[in-house]
Amino acid sequence: MLIKSRPGWEIPESEATPETVFLDRRRFIAAGAGLIAGSALPELAFAQGPEPTLDLYPAKRNAAYTLDRPVTEEELAANYNNFYEFGTSKDVVASAKRLSTRPWTVTIDGLVEKPIEIGIDELIRKMPLEERLYRFRCVEAWSMAVPWTGFPLKKLVELAKPLSGAKYVQMQTFMNPRVAPGQSQRWYPWPYTEGLTIAEATNELTLMVTGIYGKPVPNQHGAPMRLIVPWKYGFKSVKSINKISFVAERPKTFWEGLQASEYGFWANVNPEVSHPRWSQASEQVLGSRERRPTLLFNGYGEQVAELYKGLEKERLWA
Repeated sequence: MLIKSRPGWEIPESEATPETVFLDRRRFIAAGAGLIAGSALPELAFAQGPEPTLDLYPAKRNAAYTLDRPVTEEELAANYNNFYEFGTSKDVVASAKRLSTRPWTVTIDGLVEKPIEIGIDELIRKMPLEERLYRFRCVEAWSMAVPWTGFPLKKLVELAKPLSGAKYVQMQTFMNPRVAPGQSQRWYPWPYTEGLTIAEATNELTLMVTGIYGKPVPNQHGAPMRLIVPWKYGFKSVKSINKISFVAERPKTFWEGLQASEYGFWANVNPEVSHPRWSQASEQVLGSRERRPTLLFNGYGEQVAELYKGLEKERLWA
């Protein structure tokens, strides 16, 4: 008799169905009671989706990506965000609306066959959009579970046709202090910059996100396109990307440049390595009073652990 062994991170898709999104106010407030630091949540305030690609949503869900927990309620995910360009609090919805995401051009350059500039809508329509259920783990020790829509970064790498000397993919967000007040704070190394090795970028899990909850991604989540690397802490998942460069040397990332002793390049989730100021052994589930044990590589070790063989002496976790 053939017995199929499921990966530890996988459960039947039927168990990952999102809970009802539209709840009465009392339930909404109760759901937010467990947020770290007692943060209050404003009313639901998704930014308007961009008209040019509305017809692509909702995308078909890829059944290979399932969860071990309920999907976070849409209101909670919409209103609890880190986006330092628009402020250091979690309440950035109103401020982020200042960002105009159309027109939006993405530059692809560096060690590629031919540098290009491409409009975001043309790029999105070139790519195979799908929905995936992923866990998301913040370095601040809170977590959520989200239905992201996007395309594998591997497909963009194929479009770019990097040269053999390209070892890393560097990604940057926009730079416009008139729109994003946080960028006026000169002690931060703007623009926000992140990077992955080519092997990390072409891993099956690495996703360029253009939507969430079956709709185009709103501004506070990083419209019109952001990165999601589900086995790394959330600060690696740069938002509102407008430049992607293929480079030979490891890029200095935003938080690494600000405080390398606390936020390293690799930033792989590891419950056994504490942040210098708090433990990473457990995580606060957004919208509940539940704390869960943190999973190594956020539970995706089966797909990514091989990426780090031979790098034991590197500082693999922030």
